[in-house]
Amino acid sequence: MTDHLLEDFSDGILTLTMNRPEARNAMSGEMMAALDVSVRRAALDSEIRCVVLTGAGNAFCAGGDVKGQAQAAADRSKGSSGVNIEARIHGLRSGMDVSRLLHEMPKPTIAVIPGPAAGAGLSLALACDIRLCAAEAKLTTAFAKVGASGDYGGSWFLPRLIGAAKARELYFTSDVLSGNDALALGMVNHVWPAAELAERARAFAVKLANMPTAAIGYMKKNLNASDETSLSQVFDLEAEHMVRTMLTEDHANAAKAFVEKRTPVFKGR
Repeated sequence: MTDHLLEDFSDGILTLTMNRPEARNAMSGEMMAALDVSVRRAALDSEIRCVVLTGAGNAFCAGGDVKGQAQAAADRSKGSSGVNIEARIHGLRSGMDVSRLLHEMPKPTIAVIPGPAAGAGLSLALACDIRLCAAEAKLTTAFAKVGASGDYGGSWFLPRLIGAAKARELYFTSDVLSGNDALALGMVNHVWPAAELAERARAFAVKLANMPTAAIGYMKKNLNASDETSLSQVFDLEAEHMVRTMLTEDHANAAKAFVEKRTPVFKGR
């Protein structure tokens, strides 16, 4: 494990903190490799019932390391660095899979955004199921400002959250949104003052971790499928997943608790 990504596990919640505060948690190779490993492990670990992704200090993630990109461009202009385009495409594509994992893993994922979320950093936040944001945070696609087109799935996630027309505008202009701006567009779920964010986000994560996470995993499959499949196919998935969830221990306990007029305790199985 690298110190570019910190892990904390308690109360069924795995918190992953991108930890380069001096660079607004801009991505590094070490960070992204560690994040990929952590997210893959979390998806399979039954003890982990909710995953929180956040950034150290007063930022979420500034995206790619633009200073490093500028140096690489300067080296290329001097002829000091050969470019294997196919290798670079393959490397980037492999790294981007972490967004898919956050989106598809069979348990809830939450992005807690204390400050700037830009470029690929914003894409990571959009990949999560829920986004909890400080009012003071700044969110931007940012790619147009550096002459790039975008990565880590933002161009897939953003239109599904706010609509195609507004997503195009934000990609083409790289306009900066406040937390409240993002809330008004439907880009984030909740906005609180920065001083309250950590406490409120923790309470929200605890709430989700105490839900029937086995059922939530099937809910995610249904909801994700609805983006690309017909209503009839979604019916097929819902029927299968409903029957499977009704055979879980969580369902049996919850049904019994409902009849007995008490609050169920979910175990995620």
